[in-house]
Amino acid sequence: MTTAKITSKGQITIPIEIRNELGLTAGVKVIFLIEGNSVRFLPFTKDISSLKGIVAKPKNSVSLEEMKTTIKSRGGKLIKL
Repeated sequence: MTTAKITSKGQITIPIEIRNELGLTAGVKVIFLIEGNSVRFLPFTKDISSLKGIVAKPKNSVSLEEMKTTIKSRGGKLIKL
């Protein structure tokens, strides 16, 4: 098991063994996935469409109006496009 320490700024150094295994080099972006009490990170080198299905569909769908109401009720601002 390889470990890393989080700095006061919330940063970690990814150990060389992990970087080599995943082919991570300076400037490569990664994505973080929360799975229960665990976090996975993956190189973000694929097209966005390849991420389809990694997040489960919600049990209940909501309308656009319900989303807007929730955003406003929590102090958010809506931006018109």
